[in-house]
Amino acid sequence: MAEVIFSSWGREIVDNRKGEAQALSALQIKLPTSYLDRGEIRAFIGWDGVILLDRQVDVVALAAEYMKRVQEKYCCGKCTPGKKGTRVLQDTLARIQAGHGQPEDLKIIEDLGQLLESCKCTLCMSSVVPVLDLVHHFPDEFSAYSRGEIKPMGALRYTDKLTAPCTDRCPAHIDIPAYVEDIKDYRFDESLSRIRRNMPIPAVCGRVCPHPCESACRRGLVDEPISIMVLKRVPADHEWMHHKQPPMQPKAATGKKVVVVGAGPAGLTCAYYLALEGHQVKIIEMLSEPGGTVAVGIPDYRMPRHLLQREADVVAALGVDIAYGVKLGRDLSLRELKAEYDAVFLGTGAFKSKPMGVEGEDQGYEGFSAGGIHYLRAVALNEGLVTPKRVIVVGGGNTAIDCVRVALREGAEDSILVYRRTRKEMPAEYYEVDDAEEEGVQFEFLRNPTRLVTENGKVVGVEVVVMELGEPDASGRRSPKAVPGSEYVIPCDMVIPAIGQDPDLSYLEDGDYGIQKTRWSSIVTHDGTMMTDNAGVFAGGDCEYGAMTVVVAVGQGRRAARVMHRYLTEGKACLDDEDAMEDLLNNLQVFNKKEQIGLFGGLHREHQPKIAGRERASSYVEVEKALPESQAVREAERCLRCYRVGMIAVG
Repeated sequence: MAEVIFSSWGREIVDNRKGEAQALSALQIKLPTSYLDRGEIRAFIGWDGVILLDRQVDVVALAAEYMKRVQEKYCCGKCTPGKKGTRVLQDTLARIQAGHGQPEDLKIIEDLGQLLESCKCTLCMSSVVPVLDLVHHFPDEFSAYSRGEIKPMGALRYTDKLTAPCTDRCPAHIDIPAYVEDIKDYRFDESLSRIRRNMPIPAVCGRVCPHPCESACRRGLVDEPISIMVLKRVPADHEWMHHKQPPMQPKAATGKKVVVVGAGPAGLTCAYYLALEGHQVKIIEMLSEPGGTVAVGIPDYRMPRHLLQREADVVAALGVDIAYGVKLGRDLSLRELKAEYDAVFLGTGAFKSKPMGVEGEDQGYEGFSAGGIHYLRAVALNEGLVTPKRVIVVGGGNTAIDCVRVALREGAEDSILVYRRTRKEMPAEYYEVDDAEEEGVQFEFLRNPTRLVTENGKVVGVEVVVMELGEPDASGRRSPKAVPGSEYVIPCDMVIPAIGQDPDLSYLEDGDYGIQKTRWSSIVTHDGTMMTDNAGVFAGGDCEYGAMTVVVAVGQGRRAARVMHRYLTEGKACLDDEDAMEDLLNNLQVFNKKEQIGLFGGLHREHQPKIAGRERASSYVEVEKALPESQAVREAERCLRCYRVGMIAVG
């Protein structure tokens, strides 16, 4: 069990040097006790303090190494306090460590801490925080080193990582401050290049990403978060509208063959990064076009499919062969893929709708849809589905909102959303709900279907019961409970359940592949490698995580590609330092919502233009228009460049 000897993390001092150490778990600091296969973590030093888990850690060497890496690897040099201050701090600590310190050195370090508070960004000013903590709490060690009484102890191995609160919260871990700053400087090509290092479908994620990064934007602690998602779209639209060709070129061919099952966000991402490494990649896709649920589950008024096709064309231009209309389990088996290819990636999505659990839903009544994703798919692929005049959609997520908005565009006069909680508890993005309301969608909150009402085998209504909210459940939302005797019928011609989706893993049923499944019918992968129990078979996206978001699928596709590359070239599926440190920092959490920023607010975020009101419900023209580049530059100028550096000592 890891024990804390000293910690200043979170600005809370825990000092057990003279007494019995506390368990790390007691401090609620989510730091792992070991790192890859390299040994135990002895210390962590970063933007918010230092954590010592071993009494033998050389705190002077730790501080000196940390500041050396900050200055030499990450200091941008764009402001004098940061460039000069971190160099003086590095040299001062190095001189102390070498036994040539001066009595005034600790005062110099204190003064540099004040100087770095005026830096252009937060990288240098946050990096001095743990150094000052060590100087304040370990003065005897620094003084003894200065006098040459202590020599460097033990050979710990150090690993560092640059991050930011927004970057950490992004499942794809994009260097957000960097691409935002490029936009500020009108360097749109460079901005897009930075984005593509971690995300190959920026036009998609610049439109339909739920942008968890914005919930970790420190600017939001001052006034409003940076419009990170919309800014991502700006350089992608710039390249497209100026007819520029993406510059990426694959490395030399490796001779390894990989098949990717599914051309959704996870599959396209995995194929993109594998192709860049020089592997021969083929994608098989059961639909007639790329994009998976993005193509057939997100309507064109949110995500124009011609831009989705362009993203797939960028992937194909790297030499990736995409075969459409080919379904795993129907046209070929996983066993055949294993025999033909050196590695397999399963990115088969989640296309099975969850049942509502109401009376009559399994009777095949006319007017009852198999599910929201099926309705959206039928409309997207022009399968001849006729939407009647009065439609009820059951659910509160983004798919449910898409269904009620599409129903209006398909001719419904009354499009009604039934949800068992209130608007406040809806998992759908709030702005999507606002858009639906503006377009004329009707909402029935605190209502839950109990049975289908039919006549002559056709749906004519839904019986619902009034709900009331009780105590919070595991999701943190208040649990809805039925009010006895409150049932009534809402007339309708069609019912569309949109309460969630599950992966369809029937392609695993034709043989014992040794691939474990969860109780939610998703694929089990191990230790962050995205590899299943079947060596060489990897999985990611909705089929591994359950129905989630585009950016989660992108993050998993990228992680899988990185591990698959090592599997193909080194013979083992393992994490490297970048992967492991991403996970470590994400677990520790970079964003602190209680942080006091110390800035005056008032610079509110820019908003992209939007087609107004009900007029947009008559077509599939994209509702949200491109943010003008001049406006994007103003928005980018609001970024605080909240970089941080974390480093672990392992031995």
